[in-house]
Amino acid sequence: MTLGVDAFLLLAAVLTLSAVVVSALTTRFSRRLRVPGALLFLGLGMLVGDDGLDLVSLADAELVQNAGVVALLFILLEGGLTTKPTDLRLAAVPGLLLATVGVAATAGITALGVWLLLDVEVVTAALVGAVVGSTDAAAVFSMMRTTPLPRRVSALLRVESGSNDPIAVMLTVGLLATVDGGASPGTWAAFAGMQLLGGAVVGVGVGGLAVVLLRRLPLGIDGLYPIAVVALGVLAYGSAVRLGASGFVAVYLTGVLVGAYVPRHRRTILGFHEALANAAEIGLFLVLGLLVFPARLPAVALGALGVAAVLTLVARPAAVWLCTLGQGYDWRERTLLSAGGLKGAVPIVLATFPLTAGIDDALLVFDVVFFVVLSSVLVQGLALLPIVRRLGFEQSTPAWAPVAQALPLEGIEVDLVEVHVTEDLFLAGRRLAEVGVPGGTIVTAVIRRDAVLVPRGDTRIEVDDVLLLTVERAGPAIDRLTAWARGEGDPRR
Repeated sequence: MTLGVDAFLLLAAVLTLSAVVVSALTTRFSRRLRVPGALLFLGLGMLVGDDGLDLVSLADAELVQNAGVVALLFILLEGGLTTKPTDLRLAAVPGLLLATVGVAATAGITALGVWLLLDVEVVTAALVGAVVGSTDAAAVFSMMRTTPLPRRVSALLRVESGSNDPIAVMLTVGLLATVDGGASPGTWAAFAGMQLLGGAVVGVGVGGLAVVLLRRLPLGIDGLYPIAVVALGVLAYGSAVRLGASGFVAVYLTGVLVGAYVPRHRRTILGFHEALANAAEIGLFLVLGLLVFPARLPAVALGALGVAAVLTLVARPAAVWLCTLGQGYDWRERTLLSAGGLKGAVPIVLATFPLTAGIDDALLVFDVVFFVVLSSVLVQGLALLPIVRRLGFEQSTPAWAPVAQALPLEGIEVDLVEVHVTEDLFLAGRRLAEVGVPGGTIVTAVIRRDAVLVPRGDTRIEVDDVLLLTVERAGPAIDRLTAWARGEGDPRR
């Protein structure tokens, strides 16, 4: 007996495994160049699609759009989980400015470039600008996993990419409504306000509920916690959309609150969601690759390359400099912020909106956006690491990498906590007696390569050591241990 889904499952498995094998074989190359691995999956989708080997035919833009929204939901949830509260404190104001004013400025300058270079209608040019106006969370988060950036820069990019999609959606939907004659400036403003404020309110509300449930409700099985987080993230998205607000903002803020205030089971939650986000990214770029017809791209290649240059060299830097005025960022940080605003899956998903709306020049918009995104990711992916080095910003580890992670012990009021010692931590190279230990904490073991050391006062902590500590389950223990490891504050508190 065979079912209709059997062939699809077999093909999906073969494509995914093929992409994983290709990715593994080119890991060293892609890490050296810092090119997002998602491009491999995009290329694989194009290879097996209609214009390639013709193994899979996919011309349903609405299906791709829906699949893209689901994938972005999981990617943004994982991005929120790995966003630290300190990132928000460091970059809330410039991040929100870039997510609003910056998107509008980028869209406007890019639209002018499209109008001049491609000789298209004003509405078509504006649509291209609106679609590519926001940075892409999937591309930015993936880039920051492999390219260590300065703390303020990584914090700002993370906040911006997690919250700038609603303005791009508002601009795109508003322009499409204008084509139909049903939008006014007041309507646009009300839509944008509801998207941002409504999404924030729902995200904080569902995120607060999630924190209470996950901290107080014993689920018994460790594997249920990440599943509960998935359900709460989808609840945040669905509730916001039902109210006419941004589900993307809501799910991102829900992830931020869970990541910040649910330290127990963090290892399980983060491990599961990193895998889920990677799977969503693979699936998203495979499907998007199937929707692309490479044979159409040469016709727009030259003009689209010019648009990509305008976006990368003019629009993005102008938006960054405008939105960071008076924020204390120097020219080096602004240059890096300009280079780090990667485009990716979000613009390509938004480019399906004109296709599903059936407007004139919809195929042209999609092809130009795809080529612009591809050029942007390749050029910025290749150039980012040399720029980081040239500006003197290269670091050994990402600024957002976790310092302390709780390993909960059920039934007793203590947690076992791991602290991974990196060379940028205050602990590295010092003896335990020199650094002290926070109150309610005992260092129980030091794991060094394949050996386990019993700690004493004269034990010197080395880079790559893993400290195991028992901590009383009271107060913000993880925050205290993180501050202690970094040499911040009084360790006795």
